[in-house]
Amino acid sequence: METKDVQIMEDIYAENDQVSEGIQQDLSARGIYAINVLGAPGAGKTTCLINIINRLPGITPYVIEGDIQSDIDTRRLNDLGIESVQINTNGACHLEGVQIQNMLPKLSLSKPGILFVENIGNLVCPAEFMIGEHMKILICTVTDGADKPYKYPLAFEKAAAVLLNKADLLPYVDFDRAYFTKGVQALNPDAPIFLVSGKTGEGFNEVCEWIKARL
Repeated sequence: METKDVQIMEDIYAENDQVSEGIQQDLSARGIYAINVLGAPGAGKTTCLINIINRLPGITPYVIEGDIQSDIDTRRLNDLGIESVQINTNGACHLEGVQIQNMLPKLSLSKPGILFVENIGNLVCPAEFMIGEHMKILICTVTDGADKPYKYPLAFEKAAAVLLNKADLLPYVDFDRAYFTKGVQALNPDAPIFLVSGKTGEGFNEVCEWIKARL
C-alpha cells in the first residue's frame, strides 16, 4: 500500500484575526473606538491612560487592563471613576482576541466612546496579535534607552503613534533623542512621536488632539 506524506499548513493567527475582526465590527457599530496600548513594564501605561482620559471630556472611557497577575491598576482606575475590568493571563505574555471578546460583556459599553486596552508589559508578543483594536499606541520612556526601535522593530512598525514618556527626566538621563527618532521614522515614518510626562502632564494635550482627529 502506497503512503504519502501530506503537509497541512494553517495560519496560527487566523482564528485570532477572525475573532478580532468581529470585535472591531461590533465596537464600531456601538460607536466605540478601540485603542491597544503597548509598552514595556514600567513604561507608565496606566498613568498615561489617566492623563489622556482626563483630557478627553465628553468622551466616555472604558478600560480593559491586562496583567500577568494582580488588579492593582484596575482598582486604581475604578477608584477614579473610570469603568475598568481586569484580565490576568497567569503567565502569558500578551492578550488575544478571545480574551477581549469574553471581557466585553463585563463592561457596560452604554455610550459611544473609547475602549483602551492596556496590554501586557512586553515589547514583543503584544505587537503580533490583533485584539479588535482600531489602532495601537506604543508607550516608551527616556529611561529605557534610545535603542528600542532598533531592538524591537515590530512594535514600532505597528504603532499609529509613539509616546515617549518620563520627559521630565531628560536632563538626568543619557538619552539620544535624535537616534531614537531616526529609528522610529525608519520603521514607521507616518507615526507621530509625542514627548510626554505622566508626572507633569506635559504633551498630553497634543496627544488628545491627535486622538480626537483620528476619531
